[in-house]
Amino acid sequence: MDVNKQFSDKALRDFKLIDKATVDGEENAYADLMQLYKKPVYHMILKMVRNIDDAEDLTIEAFAKAFRNLHKFKKDYTFSTWLFRIATNNAIDFIRKKKLDTYSLNTSFTDESGDSVNIDVQDENLNPAEETIKTQKIEIVQMFVNKLPAKYQKLVRLRYFDELSYEEIAVELDAPLGTVKAQLHRARELMYDLVKEKKDHI
Repeated sequence: MDVNKQFSDKALRDFKLIDKATVDGEENAYADLMQLYKKPVYHMILKMVRNIDDAEDLTIEAFAKAFRNLHKFKKDYTFSTWLFRIATNNAIDFIRKKKLDTYSLNTSFTDESGDSVNIDVQDENLNPAEETIKTQKIEIVQMFVNKLPAKYQKLVRLRYFDELSYEEIAVELDAPLGTVKAQLHRARELMYDLVKEKKDHI
């Protein structure tokens, strides 16, 4: 079967990048793949979860899962199809968990600053399926959280492991909400960089 006849130029470009990453060990190839698909993956997830903060978290998780399993990728279909399937399944798991452990009073609305806001009443009891999802999420983030500067590690643990909201983190750390948001945004950017560095982190 002639791969060149079966796939588009974009798909063939992605195949070359995957070979560079997995066969040649070129870390720049991971960065290139993330650069190509970070925005489309984020926007797809945002449509599913309708929350900016959750979409950013789930985008990081999707790339971490994809890059960790990139050596298993087979060229039976395009990389984008495979990546979006991973991202979609991860988001669906997240949505199921949210439905299981929250009673939503208002699924999502936007405040005056453009930030997405959720109002939920939490049910603290996790069932086995929820525990599995949470454990997988922690394992993914744990791969690189210890590599972050110390000032960001506690923020990330509170957000990803303890699953606190920005407001709860601000109270926990006795810090301004704006500072918490800015530092978590920076921590996410650093984690994106770590996701791209396969040899030491994935």
